[in-house]
Amino acid sequence: MTTVPIIELRNLRKQYVSVHAVRGIDLQIRKGETLTIMGPNGSGKTTILRIMAGLDTPTTGEIRFNGTKIGDNNRKQIRNQATMVFQKTTLFNTTIHKNIAYGLKIRGFRKKEIHQRVNSVLNAVKLEGYAKRQAKKLSGGEQQRVALARALALNTPLLLLDEPTANLDPETVSIIEETIRYINRQNKTTIIVATHNIFQAQTITERAALLLQGRMVETGTVEEIFRRPSLTLASFARLKNVFTGNSRLLSEGTSLVDIGNGIHIETATPKTGRVATYVRPEDIILSRRPIKSSARNVFKGQITEITDQEPIVRLKINVGKEFLVQITKRSFKEMNLNLGTTVYLAFKASSVHAI
Repeated sequence: MTTVPIIELRNLRKQYVSVHAVRGIDLQIRKGETLTIMGPNGSGKTTILRIMAGLDTPTTGEIRFNGTKIGDNNRKQIRNQATMVFQKTTLFNTTIHKNIAYGLKIRGFRKKEIHQRVNSVLNAVKLEGYAKRQAKKLSGGEQQRVALARALALNTPLLLLDEPTANLDPETVSIIEETIRYINRQNKTTIIVATHNIFQAQTITERAALLLQGRMVETGTVEEIFRRPSLTLASFARLKNVFTGNSRLLSEGTSLVDIGNGIHIETATPKTGRVATYVRPEDIILSRRPIKSSARNVFKGQITEITDQEPIVRLKINVGKEFLVQITKRSFKEMNLNLGTTVYLAFKASSVHAI
């Protein structure tokens, strides 16, 4: 017996005046799976999520929920069964408890169950004891975790996450990724994650879809999509710190990848042959002095470009290959950095993603 997909898109198209946001998408999402929709900014990821959530209507094509075609007469059905967490978090100017409880109150939950659910989801996102704190006084990463907790409290069968870890610190990214895996495993929640970080798909899902200029160009397991890394990576021009090279195994069980110009990157992933490597800018430690660390990758270079993106600063560092590093504005000022400044980079082998 064939299982009916929880969500199915059939020749889905969405046009805003002269802009074709989505062009003829066909996609099936199985109940209980976690699917990553990968694509650069402007590729149509958010539009697809909004249509799945019942917030937008397609220009043409069909969307089916549990086999039933969704239209104007039953769109509320999918809205009650799906919860979407947006990239830009918006919280009420009140306590965290009241932020999370709001949706539950609207749905008629009793006070005791609301209290239990709020505490449960705060534990899930590692914010135990935060219920009485003011939401607006939290850091950006903490606010994003509250937004995720608010969605989890509703316990809908479908959870849609739009760039849930964009511009967040490594600790928050790890917590959110761990929470996604836990909720899918524990509650069998169907989760769809939209991200421009193609390597994040490895961390949270087995199946992925690649979206470019509104078209679904590839679907399959993450490994299937990354069998052709040069094509895939070339499609994501804004993804930095991607290097290809030949990899060989080391006696410690790690791999050493020769990326050219005398630069070798050690990765905890045991691979041989031609590979693509990626290091997140926020996973790189920066110092003006030689770094004493257990990190396997340490390089010396000079700052060639500075981009202020308050409250963070992005730096391009030439070490023989160009790395993008992300630090806080405070760290930038404390280190008194400038163009041409000599600096040292360090990152762990476990921070290197290899395909």
